[in-house]
Amino acid sequence: MFYKKKGYPEIEEIVFCKVTKLFPNSVFVELLEYGEQGLVHISEIAPGRIRNIRDYVSEDRQIICKVLRIDQQKGHIDLSLRRVNSHQRAAKLEEIKLVNKAEPLVQNLAKKLQRPAEEIYNQLVEKIFKEYSHLYLCFKDVAAGNADLEKMGLDKKLASDLTAVILEKFKPPKITIKGEIKMQSYAPDGVNKIKAILLSLEKISPSIDIFYLGGGRYRLSIEDIDYKPAEQTLRKAEEILEKFNDLVSTASFEREKSE
Repeated sequence: MFYKKKGYPEIEEIVFCKVTKLFPNSVFVELLEYGEQGLVHISEIAPGRIRNIRDYVSEDRQIICKVLRIDQQKGHIDLSLRRVNSHQRAAKLEEIKLVNKAEPLVQNLAKKLQRPAEEIYNQLVEKIFKEYSHLYLCFKDVAAGNADLEKMGLDKKLASDLTAVILEKFKPPKITIKGEIKMQSYAPDGVNKIKAILLSLEKISPSIDIFYLGGGRYRLSIEDIDYKPAEQTLRKAEEILEKFNDLVSTASFEREKSE
């Protein structure tokens, strides 16, 4: 995790830790956000009597603790596991979740630019943390068009490259409507009539794709970012197909059921 805070935490601050060593009456942890070491006494592990500390924590396990006391001269930080309530734990885990979502984007950018990821991360933090508490919150605003990395002070090329990575990551998933068209015509110019209808369908929207299945059957697929525009496109297609119907020509559309 690149995310680091400077100095020491505050008393009663909720911190993200990793268990490093276990002793019969205490647990040593690393405060992952600060790079400092801390200690959780057995009395602060859980309420009640504890017979075996390993029933509650294990080495390398990540835990959420509350800061009780700090002695900067000795480098001692006393922590509590049992005094963290469920709301505080959930809030801290959500914060760490945001950190973990942002860092892969930085790593992808570093790989693309062939530069150390931590170097790029520190450049971003220097500028972005003036306005945001976490990179991910900034990235969401960039994706929504509400933030400009270059205006925040980032180098023009770095800002452009990172914006491209962010937009790719936050690209909304597309939805698809599929179905089968059946058309036949006994008109003298039936073949041309069918070709004209297919051409009209394709002109409705770039989101439409038509594939010939054989025997007057066609696969119709509509791919869009939201159901509302996709459904509007489908209605236009159905209206065109309806106009194809007459005494010698028929057209129908059967929508494929979504899973």
